[in-house]
Amino acid sequence: MAAESAVRVTPLLLLASHGSRDPVAQRAVLQLVSAATRELAAARPETLVVGGFVDVQQPDVPQCLAEAEPGRDTVIVPLLISAGYHVRFDLANAVADAAPRRVTVTAALGPDTRITAIVARRLAECGLRDGDRVILAAAGSSDANAVADCHAAGAQLSALLDRAVTVAFITAAEPRLPEAVADSRSEFPGARVVVANYLLAPGTFAAMARRAGADIVSEPLLVDGEEPPANLVGVVLDRYISAAAG
Repeated sequence: MAAESAVRVTPLLLLASHGSRDPVAQRAVLQLVSAATRELAAARPETLVVGGFVDVQQPDVPQCLAEAEPGRDTVIVPLLISAGYHVRFDLANAVADAAPRRVTVTAALGPDTRITAIVARRLAECGLRDGDRVILAAAGSSDANAVADCHAAGAQLSALLDRAVTVAFITAAEPRLPEAVADSRSEFPGARVVVANYLLAPGTFAAMARRAGADIVSEPLLVDGEEPPANLVGVVLDRYISAAAG
């Protein structure tokens, strides 16, 4: 009976990613969901984990909540780098509609120094050199809080690399990445311009970053065919464990 009671009260974990039409992006995010599920199964085998989407793909978050065990508390961890529109509107509405079930939405994955460390590692992997000009490329958002989070991540990366880092955006916020690349070339002629990819997975935005005119663009946090970075999985699990405990 005690074990059954523990199963009932342990909150369900709903991993909510953006969704993508790009099969490479889909595979990369699925690898993250699978890795988080394995890690949590080892630490807390009574926890049920499901995956859903806030856009493009199905099942969406409302469907996941409707199909989950009735009345079971749920923790939604957004598999999103910044807490923009999808967190503050889509997920907030899904939580309101799920009442009286208790649903908690955690913070987005960033800014977090563990994620910044992955960005720095990706830069090292693509051959970052002294004298290179670094631009942190974020997806962008109309939400001022999300934009501020990206600038906080840029400050973290600057401290970690001990060099200046410019923050630019692929869409929705300023400065836009192509203009930031052009400005860097103009201000530092002869220097390589290196874009640090602050995106979760490959896909449309990653392709836009590659077309922005930089000399080098690092890989996103997730790379198709590779195991998700342990630090990233750790951030996901910490978000859930903290919310479940609270």
